[in-house]
Amino acid sequence: MDNAIPVFRKWAPEWLIRISLFLVLLPSIVLFFLPLANINAAAGHYGAAPADIQFAVILFYAGYVGFYSLEHRFFAYLACKEYFILLMSLQMMCSFLCYQTHELRVLLPVRFLQGLIFCSTVSLSLSLMFTRLRSERAREVSFSVFFGLLLCAIPFNNLVTADLIDSSNYNIVYKAALFSFVPCLILLLLIMNNVRLKARFPLHKLDWQSFVLYTLMLCLTGYILVYGQKYYWLEDHRIQYSMIAIVLLLIIYLFRQKSMKRPYVNLQIFRYRNFWVGLFVLFVMYICRFAAGVASSFLAGVLRFDPRHVSYINLFNLAGLVTGVIIACCMILQKKPIRYIWLPGFILLLAFQVAMFFLFSGQANESHYFIPLFMQGLGVGMIMVPTIVFTIASVPVSMGPSAAAMSLAIRYMGFSVSIALINYFELFGKSNHYNAFLDHLTKLDLVLRKNMQLQAQQLADRGMAPGAAARASSKLLVDGMNRQAQLRFAMDYFELLSWLIVGMLLLIAFFPYLNKTVVYLRSRWLAPV
Repeated sequence: MDNAIPVFRKWAPEWLIRISLFLVLLPSIVLFFLPLANINAAAGHYGAAPADIQFAVILFYAGYVGFYSLEHRFFAYLACKEYFILLMSLQMMCSFLCYQTHELRVLLPVRFLQGLIFCSTVSLSLSLMFTRLRSERAREVSFSVFFGLLLCAIPFNNLVTADLIDSSNYNIVYKAALFSFVPCLILLLLIMNNVRLKARFPLHKLDWQSFVLYTLMLCLTGYILVYGQKYYWLEDHRIQYSMIAIVLLLIIYLFRQKSMKRPYVNLQIFRYRNFWVGLFVLFVMYICRFAAGVASSFLAGVLRFDPRHVSYINLFNLAGLVTGVIIACCMILQKKPIRYIWLPGFILLLAFQVAMFFLFSGQANESHYFIPLFMQGLGVGMIMVPTIVFTIASVPVSMGPSAAAMSLAIRYMGFSVSIALINYFELFGKSNHYNAFLDHLTKLDLVLRKNMQLQAQQLADRGMAPGAAARASSKLLVDGMNRQAQLRFAMDYFELLSWLIVGMLLLIAFFPYLNKTVVYLRSRWLAPV
């Protein structure tokens, strides 16, 4: 940014400006994964299934991904101050609607709209921040801070909202989010001038057609991956029609992009080898990233920790994420080859998967999970920022926005595929284990009968009527089977991820070109996503 353009008032110190821009991002980042903070509480509040709450997050993500390539037109049209006022006002309105509604049909479109607004907020905030940074070093530090905030969103949400949801209705979290935008808005109004970073460009010839095609494909893909296992994939007409629609939309979209002078996403980026490598590593990392959610489900469902204690345990994961981002940022600044960053990161993720596989048990001490969760956060923190920088830097500067848009789309796909895998192992694998347990439990099993009689006797000795004690013993047996089935599903999932990471490590180790490849940022105008 040219110093002749006084976006901020002269009296505002630089530290206040940077803090203000990051504070603007925080409430929006919190809203991103907010429904996943307590998915059962959210499902109960809206009278929905857990898959519906997952789809609410998917719609937010799809709006964020789809709008990125179109948002720059609004950025060029509106002055920064009035753009911020508009965005903050819309975010507050959406938070109010989420607070008021109990209907899923209202929540889903509002979540999609929040994704569009989030995209604009991120683009504007980081563009203002990046254009104030004169050195490559400062840009990479800011890059790391933003993605560090994004990585920390889920454990931070769990920590902040655990007590709120436990003591109040679920929708109180949206009320808190609504009021959190107020100080940010006031601060920006005080320190900003009403100027533009670039010359005003009218909003004519908006490529809204490409936006619609692209976003519809994203939403339908997310729909298939969230609900596919629930509806038995291609056995259901909704999944069949969705897949047919995706193929038709993709064909139309590709023909449209090839015929346009200024395509929505420049497909020439796929000619670069490093770009493909970066996308693949990013996709695998994003699948592995959400394994911490399965670990949290195990702590809550099998070990029966309440949400507050689970959030406290996840502080170790949060600490690992922060530490990993800092280490990765230092290694980028030192121009370390990307292989020296990826290998330790994936080794840490593999160590987490293997450690958790052997720690899964019906009874355990919570302290056993502190170090593995820290390792998972450390591995993810080390991999994410260098990989995104590597992917964007692997194409010419002029194609940077398209590379950033595609890396965002790959992260969306990684998130959606991770949900699909978890749903598959939870709905299909868990039921298989449950049925296998049933095959070995019969009334003729003398050991089983003896244990149930002993348990019923213990309940009767504590004051329960004999008949009620017998029924309670049967319910405890079913509950124990469910816990074992959930435990086995988590072990199966972590075993799959372990083999996936082993393959990733072999690829990195035997891909010789990566040995001398370093990552750096070259554009001052690129808004990272």
